[in-house]
Amino acid sequence: MQPDKRTLACLETLIGFNTVSRYSNLECIDWARAHMEAHGGSTRMDWNGDRSKANMLATFGEGPGGLVLSGHVDVVPVDGQDWSSDPFVASTRDGRVYGRGACDMKGFDAVVLGHVPDYGAADLAQPIHVALTYDEELGCLGIPHLISAMERWGVKPAGCIVGEPTSMQLVSTHKGGRVYRCVVTGRAAHSSLTPTAVNAIEYAARMIARIGEIGARERLRGPRELGFDVPHTTISTNLMSGGNGPNIVPATAEFLFDYRFIPATDAEALFGELVLLGEELTAEMRTIDPACGIAFVPVNAIPALASAEGSEVFAAARAVLDERRVGKVSYGTEAGFFSNYGVPSIVCGPGSIAQAHRADEFVALEQLALCDRFIGDMVRFVSKT
Repeated sequence: MQPDKRTLACLETLIGFNTVSRYSNLECIDWARAHMEAHGGSTRMDWNGDRSKANMLATFGEGPGGLVLSGHVDVVPVDGQDWSSDPFVASTRDGRVYGRGACDMKGFDAVVLGHVPDYGAADLAQPIHVALTYDEELGCLGIPHLISAMERWGVKPAGCIVGEPTSMQLVSTHKGGRVYRCVVTGRAAHSSLTPTAVNAIEYAARMIARIGEIGARERLRGPRELGFDVPHTTISTNLMSGGNGPNIVPATAEFLFDYRFIPATDAEALFGELVLLGEELTAEMRTIDPACGIAFVPVNAIPALASAEGSEVFAAARAVLDERRVGKVSYGTEAGFFSNYGVPSIVCGPGSIAQAHRADEFVALEQLALCDRFIGDMVRFVSKT
């Protein structure tokens, strides 16, 4: 199977934009905007605070409802990776297209943009929306702003397809995620005078120990949801820093932790356990110095994706896909945000997540061809004939 030439041309162009998350995505967005407007799409922009990045929503057709095809355009860095070819030049060999983002997720974006002429030419019963977002790789930071903008614009599609790489398998459910920074403020002193100090690292360690206890509890006795590779909620401490000398009781420490929760988990209640412990430890610390304390800073939050079985988009996708199994994944996607907005959402896209973020990232030509057919089928789903 060979992909549509329009898809390959768009993928070559998309890979050529260096949209690593630390850089602006505007050159890529401007190109996509001009491409869609040239084929009859109307576009709306949602800028970040300093207007260095933007989300974009393009609409083909008119009326309420419709289908949104959604993908992010930012990619992860290539620093320190040993690539066989320039990561920002598409290279086709051995039945694959190599390049940063080829799999995650410019392959899907290229299919969606390659088929843009079909949207303008179709006799649509419902509109087709194309959403392109920024900073997904930093923790889905752009999509909440686009959802807010869509609410202001009065745009609420009837279904959504997020094209993260699933090897073209329909994914109906994924875990939610939260990341927090815990900042511990103690009181410094020479290490020979420890009774006058408040050791920030030791208090941080007590918090981290509780995180470990919660993780063990969820692993052994927490709720289960079959279908996930890890069928329970997980929590872990992933970064830690503190102290500034071998003979100084540390006044500061901080760590980052995240948890990935199945839909059955009460994410607020889990975090509430840590907040309560933080309050108890803060009271203890302030018996020595009232300036001490423990604070939590939210870094990001990704909603869990609940199953959209029973929705039209789910039924239509399952009817046309060759792979009839329905999967669940432990990573988060922007589909959870659309679902929270009340838009039934699924995840389905070309390429394997195993290829994402690594050197010589690729997407197979066969996967792109399957996605071409899938998007063509979904255009017919929202057409009058």
